[in-house]
Amino acid sequence: MKIVLLEPLGISAEKLEKLAKGVEAEGHTFTAYPDVTTDTEELKKRSEGADILMIANHPLPDEVIDSCENLKMVSVAFVGIDHVGTEACKRRNIPIYNTGGYCDDAVAELAIGLTLDHMRNITKGDKAVQSGGGKGDLQGNELRGKTVGIVGTGSIGCRVAEIFKAFGCKLIGYSRSERARAKEIGIEYCSLQDVMANADIISVHTPLTPDTKGLIGKEQIDAMKPGAILINTSRGPVVDTEAVAAAIKENRIRYGTDVYEKDPPLPEGHPFFGAPNLICTPHVGFDTVESIERRADMVFENIQTWMDGGDKRKMQ
Repeated sequence: MKIVLLEPLGISAEKLEKLAKGVEAEGHTFTAYPDVTTDTEELKKRSEGADILMIANHPLPDEVIDSCENLKMVSVAFVGIDHVGTEACKRRNIPIYNTGGYCDDAVAELAIGLTLDHMRNITKGDKAVQSGGGKGDLQGNELRGKTVGIVGTGSIGCRVAEIFKAFGCKLIGYSRSERARAKEIGIEYCSLQDVMANADIISVHTPLTPDTKGLIGKEQIDAMKPGAILINTSRGPVVDTEAVAAAIKENRIRYGTDVYEKDPPLPEGHPFFGAPNLICTPHVGFDTVESIERRADMVFENIQTWMDGGDKRKMQ
């Protein structure tokens, strides 16, 4: 089979060569492109004749998939698949395999980090010291005893809950389906509105789907406690940007986010620029040395799993 990696995986050349030798030893051909392209025509050229396409987190449109007459499987080095042409895959019964779980610890640790930054004024303290100032009014708060709401209790949400529990927090949560693991950790399920109204800290961990786009909107944000913290390390559109920007500018809540409508750099005039009560990172939650190495192994393992007739980490 012809296997094509359409973009870099963020690993060393030596690591990629080792993984490639594994599939080549089975009699398959392997081609890897060293740069990212979002140009549809270029993606069509790269994909021509492929039986299997591999991609990370850049778009693979329906049009590209439809142009691949031989395509039989897509292996995605990412948790979400909302950037892949799922409609074309459904029409042709092409399975999509993801690498769910590769960055659970990485994303969870960033969510905790954004929370601690807000709680203990780490960024503000750094700026104060480096500008010649002192403590001023930077008194913080402790996590112990706080109520944490987990929106989306999948593997990452549960990992976040475990860490918050270690800090001595009470856990409540909302998800489309209740999970045994979440209950074992100590998450008490309730409605989304109850989570928003009762939590001191809310951490969002849902995939982006038509049902979750704008899930945290004006109504939910207005229900939050004054001074409560909202953390989003899932997908930008899950939280309504205009609604959350208005809330932080009015000093009603605090917000920490790693995700946006589109990855940074943000467009000129974005409502987050210069906003108070906000800590931003440029979509780095998934990106650690350990997680990127892990996902590279998994994206190749998924090809072998599919060839062997298995459905591990199959998304559709």
